[in-house]
Amino acid sequence: MTRQENPADLEIEEKLSNFTHLRRLPEFGVILAFIILFTIFSIFATQFLTLRNLTGILTIVSELGIMAIGVAFLMISGEFDLSVSSVYAISGFLFVTFANRYNSPLAFIITLIIALFIGFCNGIITIRTHIPSFITTLGMQLLLRGSLLAITGGESVSYKSDTIMPVLLTKFIGYGFRPSHIWFCLLTLIFSLLLTRTRYGNWVFATGGNKEVARAMGVKTTRVKMINFMLSALLASLSGCIVISRFNLANASFGIGMELEAIASAVIGGTLLTGGYGTIIGVFFGAMITGMMRTGLVMMGAPAYWYQAFVGAILIVAAIINLKLSRIEM
Repeated sequence: MTRQENPADLEIEEKLSNFTHLRRLPEFGVILAFIILFTIFSIFATQFLTLRNLTGILTIVSELGIMAIGVAFLMISGEFDLSVSSVYAISGFLFVTFANRYNSPLAFIITLIIALFIGFCNGIITIRTHIPSFITTLGMQLLLRGSLLAITGGESVSYKSDTIMPVLLTKFIGYGFRPSHIWFCLLTLIFSLLLTRTRYGNWVFATGGNKEVARAMGVKTTRVKMINFMLSALLASLSGCIVISRFNLANASFGIGMELEAIASAVIGGTLLTGGYGTIIGVFFGAMITGMMRTGLVMMGAPAYWYQAFVGAILIVAAIINLKLSRIEM
């Protein structure tokens, strides 16, 4: 006689199977961490759950997160972009300069085109010379930041043009919410679908996972990397235009160190530094954690400089967890 399965045991096995499947999702760890940290800050920081604070966090997160989406997309294809913070700063300066001379929509378009060219330069140098993208984009970061400092002398440039693009990018739309919040959520959705539901997304994963095998299977790895370098610069430029529209001035010091926060958001969100593994939804929550900690720690009474220490600790833990999860999945 065969032993009859107990319905309760079958239900437990099914739940364990579902949990195991859920645990293997790249974004599982960061969503869990987000829930835990959000709960801790809500309990111990009395003003944390106010609408004003939450929309303020979302404003900071949107500007960082938009940049992080491009950085993560490029990382998944196996490359780095350390120049995004300088693209962010120089885009703000270009946007203000062109807007003051012409109008904000034209200035916005010109700025994004220049950013695409910078991304193209990063890609072509990396691919044609075989220099590691870490070195290429670090050099581009120093070149752009140094040029901007030399041109402006470190002085700020005020925005004195029309309100068309500032209204579309970041001016208040009610209850503390801004268009930049919508842009961030929309771009998260678009790039998540692009990565998980399209042939190009498969090419991105294949290029970052094993470039030679991907090339043998017909994937145009060079084109994929070139496009992703340009997308990274484009989104960094968009983020720069948003922050300038919020402050109504540009300064060469804007965005210093932001490239590391963008990479941290991507890694915390489940993206491997080695490429071939990651999720845009995870980047969304990674950026949320990074921005949330900046405010939450201060509200709990911790000195502001502890922020970097906590982000560093979470980054190390996230990198270890991501590596373990990727090995389980493989």
